[in-house]
Amino acid sequence: MPKEIIGLVEEVGMAIEERADLSPLAARIYAALILSSEEGLTFDEIVAWHQASKSSVSNNLNVLIKLKYVEFYTKHGDRRRYFRTSKFYVKSAMEKYHEHFEKELDVLEKINAFNKKHNPEKFRNEKSVGTLYQEYLTDLNEGFKNKIKEIEQFENQD
Repeated sequence: MPKEIIGLVEEVGMAIEERADLSPLAARIYAALILSSEEGLTFDEIVAWHQASKSSVSNNLNVLIKLKYVEFYTKHGDRRRYFRTSKFYVKSAMEKYHEHFEKELDVLEKINAFNKKHNPEKFRNEKSVGTLYQEYLTDLNEGFKNKIKEIEQFENQD
């Protein structure tokens, strides 16, 4: 593989590892598939690319498939499985963010309710900051919901 793509897989993989809470190998496999052609990569190509054991690659591919980031297919007359990013893999990532913001908003509402009842002075002093943060999260969450709906419309066109 060219050095340019190896470096990019590493950089993208590190970002995905952190963002998606994936193992380093799963994140780098995912990054390689994002940067590969639409045809994807065979299992053996993935093993060779990442210089990892077959069992490690298999386990990490199974995680990516379960998360709906990756899918596989076979070609007629070819026994090999080809792995590629799911058609709408971005939707899966956006749904994860949406879930994160939902949880964050829920916790924030509980904090505000508790402080309003048990620490009224603190609540009054921090209310504007808490409200701004809650509004920010709500706006982000709504944006994710709207974009997920748009992606679903693309999915339904197939």
